Amino acid sequence: MPETTTAVLGKMGGMEAHRLRGSLLAGAIGDALGAATEFDSMDRIRELTGPDGITDFLSAYGGEGRFTDDTQMTLFTLEALIRAHSQQRRTGDADVVHSLQLAYQRWLHTQGVPWVQARGPRSPAPAPDGHLITQGELFSRRAPGLTCFGELEEYGRSGLRGGVERPVNNSKGCGGVMRVAPVALWSDELGEVFGLAAEAAALTHGHPSGYLPAGTFAVVVHELLIGKPLLDAVSTARAELVRHPGHEETDVALEQALAAPGPPTPERLEALGQGNVGETALSMSVYVALNCGDAESALLASVNHGGDSDSTGSVCGNLVGAMYGEQALPSRWLDRLELREVITGLADDAVAEFGPDAPSGDRWSTLYPVD
Repeated sequence: MPETTTAVLGKMGGMEAHRLRGSLLAGAIGDALGAATEFDSMDRIRELTGPDGITDFLSAYGGEGRFTDDTQMTLFTLEALIRAHSQQRRTGDADVVHSLQLAYQRWLHTQGVPWVQARGPRSPAPAPDGHLITQGELFSRRAPGLTCFGELEEYGRSGLRGGVERPVNNSKGCGGVMRVAPVALWSDELGEVFGLAAEAAALTHGHPSGYLPAGTFAVVVHELLIGKPLLDAVSTARAELVRHPGHEETDVALEQALAAPGPPTPERLEALGQGNVGETALSMSVYVALNCGDAESALLASVNHGGDSDSTGSVCGNLVGAMYGEQALPSRWLDRLELREVITGLADDAVAEFGPDAPSGDRWSTLYPVD
């Protein structure tokens, strides 16, 4: 798989803004729904919530509707794409993977790592810049994955960037797939979308089942954003997936998801895995999205199991939000969702940047500066 380093101007094309907003918001809602019970057994969940399991936000990280590192990193992914695309327009050249790396280093700084250690030797910036880093609520440590955290710290020391051709480790944890839904925007070329999402995940996760699910996921989201049915989107993504070495685990996991009976129950969901590795985070989320008829039931089903509930909630939320759009999300969750306005504002800025009349001027370059 060739490394994706030069931006290709993406286009909103047939993508609908309400679907992008929906994908980001539903991902954050699913993340928040599962945040308090990550890896708790269903017996424990029912002790906390009652026989129906999770039906609403539980208090986590000091309040209700608060999401984890999954959504934090997803927002930094989208900011990186806006910055790289804007840089391409302004200068004619941009290294989007570098922009992603620096965005994740800014996220690392929000987790308590001093900027001089987090930024890495390739960045001369005396302080982190751009719009997202000014959101004080993001400066909160929400159980970040050890692999993500450790590899970003290592980049801060060495400046050596991981990738598909330079694996940084042998991890296939779900920390790669859970943050890449926004890569769906980058291009109308599905191979480009797949490759960039895989490279984004490979910055921290070096096993093929750590980065190939990310590529697959981004293609599925891309297809959903332009209104394709989920089964067709998965089929399209699998056709791209099988072109890449090491695809077998991810493809088998998706086949199992497609064949599993519905409706989803905790037991049926747990038969597919725990969601803590790339291929099962994706397959469990696809299974739920396929077997629920609306966003609300899918979000609840995606977090009612004994595994990595915030990650499956986040990934499934990205899918069903793109499927049904912002208007399908319950107001009782949207009204209490942390940083709702920041999420929708970032989505709207992405629509503007990737649209036919992209903004210019000092304000835009301050919000989304050149990396």
